[in-house]
Amino acid sequence: RLYPSLRVTLVLSAFAPSAAFTRASTSLAFSKNLRQSAAFHTTTKMSAIKSIGKLGFPFKTPDPFLFCVYHRDDYPAGDDKMQAPRRGDGMDFDWNLPYRMYHGERVPGFPQHPHRGFETITVTTEGLVDHTDSLGNSGRYGHGDLQWMTAGGGIVHGEMFPLVNKDKPNPLKLFQIWINLPAKNKMVTPGFKMHWAENMPKISRPGVEVVLYAGKLEGLQGQEPPEASYACDPASDVSIITVDLQAGGSYVIPPAAGGASTNRTLYFIEGDRVKIAGQELKEKCMLICDASKEVSLEGVSGPAQVLMLQGKPIGEPVAQHGPFVMNTQAEIQQCFADYRRTQFGGWPWPEDAMVFPREKGRFAHFNGKEETPPATN
Repeated sequence: RLYPSLRVTLVLSAFAPSAAFTRASTSLAFSKNLRQSAAFHTTTKMSAIKSIGKLGFPFKTPDPFLFCVYHRDDYPAGDDKMQAPRRGDGMDFDWNLPYRMYHGERVPGFPQHPHRGFETITVTTEGLVDHTDSLGNSGRYGHGDLQWMTAGGGIVHGEMFPLVNKDKPNPLKLFQIWINLPAKNKMVTPGFKMHWAENMPKISRPGVEVVLYAGKLEGLQGQEPPEASYACDPASDVSIITVDLQAGGSYVIPPAAGGASTNRTLYFIEGDRVKIAGQELKEKCMLICDASKEVSLEGVSGPAQVLMLQGKPIGEPVAQHGPFVMNTQAEIQQCFADYRRTQFGGWPWPEDAMVFPREKGRFAHFNGKEETPPATN
């Protein structure tokens, strides 16, 4: 059974227009393709910045990452059913509007859809996400929480954005990041981790806050990935951080443990201007960095936010079609055949676009157990 908006093309990716996902290429060709698709310019040899390019949707990402999207939606107050005032058409990605319904009809979001061969990392800063999947896992998370899901051999999940506030707006800000799996792990049993904002490692100094979602930084350890994740291997050098700067605040990202063989990309996503490696930037952009060098970040005229994605390249061919990421086109065809035949275990929920009751707080239910965020005073 498929949600009506997904029937036409069988499967569509979560968190981005479907057209942005169709790809059959090799990760080794990333550098060439990136420079052709964005107006990049190079910097001096001494700088930590190799090149600067326009910030698109979705973001361009080097191996081992497959893509990243930043969702910023100014949702209004919800009605009694946590619905938006307007109805979505199943493909609502108009960035000229204050908010988008995506594949949702009355509740915005992404009803049930399949994945195979990679991992999703969902980093939230504002708003809530209701998660359900074909393994019976579920959760409501947001406001700084992180969900890490290894799709592996195949999973179906849904991500909806319930408008829980009836008397005030429901702003949503989150990143969804796709990170690849090496061939040996593409068919592993799916894995699931929920990490609460209250436990997120942070570096807070006057004028700056750094949140460490994955990897290591200044002696801190990021969140634990699912057991078959590429990030479980220390040699992968995977790291994900956000740096929030106020005017006059600064932070220096140290060199990566893997040096120049690690891919490091910075994304200037919020604020009017920021200074990176001594260069003042006035437009949102992405920066390909030399990971063997430290890179300085400075707030200039007001708040600014920078995302960093870092990791050693897997270096294997990438064949991608919609929500399936494998190594060959034959494997992609097998994904479609397997999904048609098995539905990756089927959908155990009564609705394709599941949302939980308004009064339900943040929670994670997986492997038959439910947990909630730690109590705070």
